[in-house]
Amino acid sequence: MSYAIEVDGLVKRFGAVTAVDGISFTVGRQEVFGFLGPNGAGKTTTIKILATLLRPTAGVARIAGRDVTREREQVREAIGMVFQDTTLDDRLTAEENLLFHGMLYGLGAAEVRRRAAPLLELVGLADRAKNLVRTYSGGMKRRLELVRGLLHRPTVLFLDEPTVGLDPQTRAQIWEYVRALSAEQGVTVFVTTHYMEEAEHCQRIAIMDHGRIVALDTPAGLKRQVGGEVLALELDHEEARARAVAALAGVPVTGEGRVVRAAVTDAAGWLARVAAALGSHLVRAEIHRPTLDDVFLALTGRQIREEAASARDQWAWRGRRFS
Repeated sequence: MSYAIEVDGLVKRFGAVTAVDGISFTVGRQEVFGFLGPNGAGKTTTIKILATLLRPTAGVARIAGRDVTREREQVREAIGMVFQDTTLDDRLTAEENLLFHGMLYGLGAAEVRRRAAPLLELVGLADRAKNLVRTYSGGMKRRLELVRGLLHRPTVLFLDEPTVGLDPQTRAQIWEYVRALSAEQGVTVFVTTHYMEEAEHCQRIAIMDHGRIVALDTPAGLKRQVGGEVLALELDHEEARARAVAALAGVPVTGEGRVVRAAVTDAAGWLARVAAALGSHLVRAEIHRPTLDDVFLALTGRQIREEAASARDQWAWRGRRFS
């Protein structure tokens, strides 16, 4: 089987710090692949290596069969990028933005228009191609960036937080376009996101922590790893946490401060036991099936939304010269 992305024993060290610690994974052609991890996990470093912006210390990475170290120019031709922050020129029209991008890839104006027409139609921007980008909404800009990222017909499209800052309805529409573009254009999509409901759209998800891949499976497979049910407890004070943990002896416990979560097989039975031990210290309890939030918390000990709200990873290649 040929893969769009192949990573084998990849290592990246910065002095005494190992940012990427011998990871291996593959991504199939036309797959929508999620890449998640808390800040400092090593995912940004990994993506920079895949995009030829960093050289690995050891190991091999290939995009469309091309080695990211020895065949950098061919790799760059095989990938498209949609950054977290918009990189469109809002003083130009959508068509002018696309023409400029095409020029960078050696495409003539006629070829750009020919390639752009079906993509603009697909994302609902065909009738706005002559309008200045400054008149676009945030969602429209995102859709235009998807078109721009696919204009040179890449094998792999990297999406960095593609829907950050957008309202839920627009986020859902963007994901509809992403799935359609992947299916109709035959593109592999490699996406980072801190919206766990969006990660459900991915066919497989890799979760990275401390430089290593700690889990890689389908969304359903990852949730099965957590257990049958999740018991979530809210306490009236952090001091009650020790009592809750003691009452849950024998099962994995996560959460922070006044919140305690446990993956269990008999949530109702455990709740009765914990409620008796906590008494009035138990403010609220909830039982639910495992979600990807629960998976992320169980594997990393952190909540991805909190990670995203703090010093969110930046890909930091804008303004940086390719060497």
